[in-house]
Amino acid sequence: MKPILLVMAAGMGSRYGGVKQIDGVGMHNEALLDYSTYDALQGGFGKVVFIIRKDIEKDFRSRIFDRIAANCDASYVFQELDTLLTPEQVKASAGRKKPWGTVHAVLSAKEVLDAPFCVINSDDYYGREAYRIMGKHLSSISNDSTEHAMVGYVLKNTTSRSGSVSRAICNVKDGHLVSMRENKKIFHEGDKIISSIDGEDRVLTGDEWVSMNYFGFSPAALDFYQKYFDEFLKTGLTTEKEECYLPEGASVMVNKGIGRMRFYTTTERWFGMTYQEDRQIVKDELAKKIGEGVYPEKLWKH
Repeated sequence: MKPILLVMAAGMGSRYGGVKQIDGVGMHNEALLDYSTYDALQGGFGKVVFIIRKDIEKDFRSRIFDRIAANCDASYVFQELDTLLTPEQVKASAGRKKPWGTVHAVLSAKEVLDAPFCVINSDDYYGREAYRIMGKHLSSISNDSTEHAMVGYVLKNTTSRSGSVSRAICNVKDGHLVSMRENKKIFHEGDKIISSIDGEDRVLTGDEWVSMNYFGFSPAALDFYQKYFDEFLKTGLTTEKEECYLPEGASVMVNKGIGRMRFYTTTERWFGMTYQEDRQIVKDELAKKIGEGVYPEKLWKH
């Protein structure tokens, strides 16, 4: 069975100021996730599953999904605040408005993940090489494999001049992940790249390997992540903003010896839709790639 592309598209887009995951940036109003799906199909993936919110379903179908579903095997699932929570947990977290994070997003789709799968953000451009690398890896493992994978990016290729970004900085040895930690605020200060963590600013080299939430898992990882999320809820249930992150969970998985994380790399330059100011940059970058012949002007035939 070919691997599955799992696209996290349920975010609120608070910094962007709108539903960025369905914002048209291509020549024919394609969104970034159109290009992600196209690249994944070129890289050997068999189908795509989108994680969305119920309140954007109508717009998502009319502007994105129906077009993609006419060209490949596509489906979607919902991630809501009460997804996977017990009635008691829903009541205890009544003041919560922010999503529970990327681990919760993946678990929202666990019932349809019947093959090795790759997780991506809907608002990031990863480059075709990453899909080729991950498609090959996932096609080589079984559903119960503990040899998971990720594609790491060079930090200086993933920052935004429009504002701060969140990146997990990785510690790698012998081609495998040793650990990684989410840095929620990385920003430019002149020619310097600064990370603000634990209340302290520190200068980074820009050459660090970072996670862009580009992970490949066998379905066996879902049992670990369910337990990891359950543990998170013991302290995070009553918080308003704490989230459960895939990178930190992967680090725990590796450290406990539950699974290994093969660390592949790419020098592809990222671009994405974090801020409204990024929209024109994304449009220009895609237009450049179309001009270079990387993509056809009209992505889909139907």
